[in-house]
Amino acid sequence: MTVGYQDPSNGNHEHLSIFAPHVLPPCAPRGRSIPGCGMHRSVNMLPFHDRRGTGGSVREVAFRRMMRQRVFEEPATARQRRKDNAMLYRKLGRTGEMVSELCLGTMTFGTQTPEHDAHRQIDMSLDSGINILDTAEIYPVNPVSRKTQGDSERFVGNWIAKSGRRADIMVATKVSGAGQRIVRDGAPISGETIRMAITNSLCSLKTDYIDIYQLHWPNRGSYMFRQNWNYDPTRQSRQETLDHVHNVLETMQDLVNEGKVRYFGLSNESTWGTAQWLRVSEEKSWPRVVTIQNEYSLLCRLYDTDLAELSHNEDVGLLAFSPLATGILTGKYQQGKTPRGSRKQFNPDLGGRATDRAWKAVDAYQKVARRHGLDLTQMSLAWCRTRPFMASAIFGATSSGQLSHLLRSVDVGISPECQSDINNAHRQHPMPY
Repeated sequence: MTVGYQDPSNGNHEHLSIFAPHVLPPCAPRGRSIPGCGMHRSVNMLPFHDRRGTGGSVREVAFRRMMRQRVFEEPATARQRRKDNAMLYRKLGRTGEMVSELCLGTMTFGTQTPEHDAHRQIDMSLDSGINILDTAEIYPVNPVSRKTQGDSERFVGNWIAKSGRRADIMVATKVSGAGQRIVRDGAPISGETIRMAITNSLCSLKTDYIDIYQLHWPNRGSYMFRQNWNYDPTRQSRQETLDHVHNVLETMQDLVNEGKVRYFGLSNESTWGTAQWLRVSEEKSWPRVVTIQNEYSLLCRLYDTDLAELSHNEDVGLLAFSPLATGILTGKYQQGKTPRGSRKQFNPDLGGRATDRAWKAVDAYQKVARRHGLDLTQMSLAWCRTRPFMASAIFGATSSGQLSHLLRSVDVGISPECQSDINNAHRQHPMPY
């Protein structure tokens, strides 16, 4: 069959031929138990490149996902959309798989979002065409605490067990590292801690494999989360970083061979850092980076230069977190408002984003949205999807009511005139936090 998709490197709509899984020779399932987890591993214990038959070869999984994804008709222009809630899909690195242009974020599952609503959100997302969700072992947030740590993964796992729809969704999760003391006393990321984290995440998620396993932040530090204003890399050790890269990638290769991980991703990374992971993976034939999960929105555009170039030339897509700038781009915090139950109630400075310049920038983007008859929230998400390096924009909702509004952003197109106005607003209000 032939399936339509959008190429993130150039925005063009193309077609991909997928071959039916029945051409693959079957083999008998095999299985064993995961110690301490009470789960049974079936044919998915086989290395992904060896799987055949009904158990879940990479080609079969991709085929089943493609069959469930709506095929879109190629529009006259790259961003023209049909008004039928049609999701578009992007290439996932060089894997041959496709991800929806929106990704469900789960970091409020367990604090602001109760489990019944979390499950409803996953169902709604899949019904809309979303085929990927993102979580992390330290989630939920608002606040991060020992009491709730891991609940987001557990909520997702309970949904997987209840729904039986594991093959319908790609699950991306993250291992935390240095400084986050509620997990392993803040031990830095290593092959050893990844082993411990994977075991816990597989049990919490009630699955025998993770689609994209990401490092939540680099051991050497990061300029993300407003640290860019005083960023100083001179205390880093290049050799320590490279030793760490070798250690982690070797472990990731073992996990891929064991069938526990399919793909490898980074988060809160720099251009130089990503380039090292790519170089070593190619030298050693170890798992290649497929995505970088960094902050990106109308208000935070650090990705637009060197990382954009890397994404294009190395086929590493951006999984953008905070595309609505922690809710700032909904406009709900304007004029000093703090809605009850909102993130600002738990985190008044919104992680350093609540600045006077940010409110002025939101006013400017609000004017752009009104000028073009758009909702600010939906325009902000729609604009993220126009970016050539975007794999998927990770958005979250504290309630299924909010989610309904956000999902309708797939019906919004950004006209050339609107794009020009957005560019002008950006020049007037660059990097407001």
